[in-house]
Amino acid sequence: MSGAGRPDRARIAVFAKAPVAGAVKTRLAAKLGDEGAAQLHARLARHALQTAIASGIGPVELWCAPDASHPFFAACAASLGVTLHAQRGANLGERMHHAFEDAARAGAALVVIGGDCPALAPRHLREAARALVENDAVFAPAEDGGYVLVGLARPQPALFAGIAWGESDVMERTRARLAASGLAWKELDTLWDVDRPEDLERLERHGWPVG
Repeated sequence: MSGAGRPDRARIAVFAKAPVAGAVKTRLAAKLGDEGAAQLHARLARHALQTAIASGIGPVELWCAPDASHPFFAACAASLGVTLHAQRGANLGERMHHAFEDAARAGAALVVIGGDCPALAPRHLREAARALVENDAVFAPAEDGGYVLVGLARPQPALFAGIAWGESDVMERTRARLAASGLAWKELDTLWDVDRPEDLERLERHGWPVG
């Protein structure tokens, strides 16, 4: 893809589920309980929004699931000034693609992150935005084989179709699709996210009390 076809500005989309006990971070409930897991989910999501804002690369959007009606989302919009958007689609790939299409209609590139990676820093987001000036895509791989950040200069639906989300080969399969499509991409630091009970000890070592 030529540089002339790339947008000259970027947005950040933070994907988050409503912090409903028993519906989020269920693998952490054995140690934290359903309510504790939901509270940690909310803390991580708010931290991701604050990281996105601190990067200063462009508008920050909160993409909400199953919709934007939960009071947590309204509180984030009121206190942080982010805009709310309802996720749409049957799986994560479809939901991300809709967000990329929305940004493209506004003439912007988009960087998508979740709320599970406290190791993600503003510098990573700034690096991602810079990468999209010269590349079609940018990723921050996750230690578990997925990725914690994806940015696209314009929508690329083939990257997400038929992916088994949550499996350990998501990034590997994505690399193969990028190469087959002839797209130029950059990979950032490989980071860790918070999904399993064993991640809680690491989270506490990084200054997040979770007991």
